[in-house]
Amino acid sequence: MRTRLLPLLIVLMAGVLLALGFPLAASQAASQQQRVVVDRIDDTTRFAALAQYVTARDEQTSRDEKSAEDSADDERLHTLRTELARYKDLYGIDAGVFYRDRTAMASAPGDWQVPDTGELYDAYNSALLGRRTHDPRQVWPWQHRKLAIASPIVRDGDVVAVVVTDSPTGALRSRILHGWLLLAAGELAAMAIAVLCAVRLTAWVLLPVARLDRVAHDIATGRMKSRVGTAGGPPELRRLVRSFNEMADNVEEVLDQQRAFVADASHQLRNPLAALLLRIELLGLELPDGHTEALAVKEEGHRLAQVLDDLLGLALAERAGSHLALTDLAALARTRADAWRPVADRAGITVEFAAYGAADDAAVDEEDRTDGDADTVPEVIGWADAVALSSALDAVIDNAIKFTPGGEAVRVRVRTDGKRAAITVADSGPGLTDEELARIGDRFWRSARHQNVHGSGLGLSIARALLGQGGGDITYGRREPHGLEVTLTVPRTAPVGV
Repeated sequence: MRTRLLPLLIVLMAGVLLALGFPLAASQAASQQQRVVVDRIDDTTRFAALAQYVTARDEQTSRDEKSAEDSADDERLHTLRTELARYKDLYGIDAGVFYRDRTAMASAPGDWQVPDTGELYDAYNSALLGRRTHDPRQVWPWQHRKLAIASPIVRDGDVVAVVVTDSPTGALRSRILHGWLLLAAGELAAMAIAVLCAVRLTAWVLLPVARLDRVAHDIATGRMKSRVGTAGGPPELRRLVRSFNEMADNVEEVLDQQRAFVADASHQLRNPLAALLLRIELLGLELPDGHTEALAVKEEGHRLAQVLDDLLGLALAERAGSHLALTDLAALARTRADAWRPVADRAGITVEFAAYGAADDAAVDEEDRTDGDADTVPEVIGWADAVALSSALDAVIDNAIKFTPGGEAVRVRVRTDGKRAAITVADSGPGLTDEELARIGDRFWRSARHQNVHGSGLGLSIARALLGQGGGDITYGRREPHGLEVTLTVPRTAPVGV
């Protein structure tokens, strides 16, 4: 959930920052350009004031023919040209005053003319209509163009000339780019802070969920005492944690009552059943020879006693706590295999044992490694309750011997499997179908083909309950060419809380 929630928050925050950043960048660029535009308008206004009183065009007449007014006009024209030249030299900005027919009153450089197209031409024509340039098209850092500003010169209500400036935009573009870099740095810093906050927020929100998931898994695998500790997070999740703990307490109480009932009932029924079997035996002594009904009743009574014993064992297995410790599974499995050999020998069955350590080659044939000396058996270490694992292994080996025909073998193999250690018991019996494999291990379930085999159908259920207490598991599969493989697995690393 964290891998889904965290990217979603980051994408949303990145979208918000970008949605704010682009308009801010555009506003920053517009602000920088407006400052330049206002400065250029002030310059054109000053030049317009100088050209306001230049009443005659610059005609090539002799100084003697000029009147006093013409001399004053020439002086103003000379001042205008001087100012434009100094402006050009100082700022590098082309500037000029042009009549309505686009002839120059004064310009710097001297040969500068209004072009026939472009932004400068549009600004000039707009000024002829009496409109001063105030909002030219935005200049962006990647555009190498000039900024054209035009102001009209009005005399007696008519536009008689236009002042234009054509400014290089290198400095403006540099300032805009510099401002954008600062803005990008701020956005990156804000994004880093947002990601950090998102990580902390996600961890805070999902902490109760992670603990709930872990404890739910523990309860599902049989560790009914697990509970979710006090955790932070939103109030809704804290209430969920309390509700979950209350539910787990109620479920554990109901299961304890059920197991206690099964254990008590099994224990209480054993004494009446033992007395009943004794009376049947006494009754059988008084019956004539050849009477078989008493033997059949006695056999069913013993079967019922076995079921009661298995029910009591199952109840105790489910109620007992596990005492996990590092255990040598190879040594334990070898001991249990040796213990069952006399039973297998009476049935004409061979019990074979093999162990593979972590450094052993997986390609080594099993037949070449069976029944070696105890000193040569490699260690296979796992976390398990030795007593519970021994009892579960006894139930599995007993079940394998029951279904293996005489002359065949039961193979016990110990190996490592990644983070877990496994004990596999394979018989050479008839095996099970897919439907039967899906049901094996259910309480009291037995295949319809094996109803005549002695047993209560609780052995594998007891084994699963014993393994589940310590975080182990039991799985079933086919053995080629025929038979059943039962695998008991335990963790190789210490479970949480050990």
